[in-house]
Amino acid sequence: METVALAFSGGLDTTVCVPLLEEEYGYDEVIGVTVDVGQPDAEFDEAAETAETLDLDHYVVDAKAEFAEVCLDSVTANADYQGYPLGTALARPVIAEAILDVAQEHGCDALAHGCTGKGNDQLRFEAVWRGSDLDVIAPVRELGLTREWEMEYADDHDLPVEGGNEGVWSIDTNLWSRSIEGGQLEDPGYVPPENIYEWTDAPGGDTELVEIEFEQGYPVAVDGEAMEPVELIEALNELAGAHGVGRTDMMEDRMLGLKVRENYEHPAATTLLAAHEALEGLVLTKEERSFKQQVEQQWSEKAYEGLLAHPLMDALEGFVDATQTKVTGTVTVKFDGGQARPVARESEYAVYSEDAASFNTETVQGIEQADATGVAKYHGFQARLANEVADAAAEKEAALATDGGETDE
Repeated sequence: METVALAFSGGLDTTVCVPLLEEEYGYDEVIGVTVDVGQPDAEFDEAAETAETLDLDHYVVDAKAEFAEVCLDSVTANADYQGYPLGTALARPVIAEAILDVAQEHGCDALAHGCTGKGNDQLRFEAVWRGSDLDVIAPVRELGLTREWEMEYADDHDLPVEGGNEGVWSIDTNLWSRSIEGGQLEDPGYVPPENIYEWTDAPGGDTELVEIEFEQGYPVAVDGEAMEPVELIEALNELAGAHGVGRTDMMEDRMLGLKVRENYEHPAATTLLAAHEALEGLVLTKEERSFKQQVEQQWSEKAYEGLLAHPLMDALEGFVDATQTKVTGTVTVKFDGGQARPVARESEYAVYSEDAASFNTETVQGIEQADATGVAKYHGFQARLANEVADAAAEKEAALATDGGETDE
């Protein structure tokens, strides 16, 4: 008897995949695996109810703690993709690993997902799964299914599905972010209604200060209260979301070359990234910060691709970890008008001297203001010399043109 483990959400795509895996691919048994990375309780209820209706063996894996650690790793790398914090991209490898574990535990012959052939998630799942000896199946992609076809198929087979928000939007939620796409949002000129947002209120005039404590790059407390990663992220999602922090509406360049309109909510991620970068600005040298930006870009690209296990990531994280030994301290963030603005920061590792920076001190550590005179004279010297040479050459050419090309012998 051949068995396939399906990444199962209970939504339209994965529900349709259950009978298709039996009818079109000939599997004797399909088991559904739902991985908890912080989705709403209602989604687990839907998955359980749908699985029961389909008579599907259903397994739920709690991976919130593992996912939260990955999210906070992304903070140490100041990770974003084209300006928004990574969310779904970070979750997919965690989900894929959990499903693979269940499949191997139950002796499955194959793994399956409900991703389309146009999105990123197919690549993120398969980057993990193709490292195993199990077959990988993608019914929606391989059979060329459209959402309209799936809804008709579900109706014909009396499958218990809805398209999400009555079929209007495609929504993906995890602990770190909430994405909304599809429907009229596919039109770049369409102005989204306020009701697409659930995590964030419309920005208003209220303000609030919150203090975030970091230890070696990782946030460990909010307003003096120590918290574990999952609790800390959930707390900041609520605090920052109440001020409209963390909304992104963008045209995203996917891995397959498509440009897609995406809307995101990520209050905690926005807040923590802003606070962490502010603390790094206090404790890292200019050269460390400059080089780290290159590392961060590479880290973010690989994470966006779902390649958290890539050997390059180990090397990049080695540098990140070395810089984070000094990223310990507190940052005060102000929520104001939909923004999370760092307004104060403190650290015992600050590469900063108030005396040296102050306009009210004359001599610091044997250095006087007058000592900068020599530096000022040399600063820009090469550029001034280059301009003088260019000006002289231009004058010579002008003189030759005026004299008809003749010069005095």
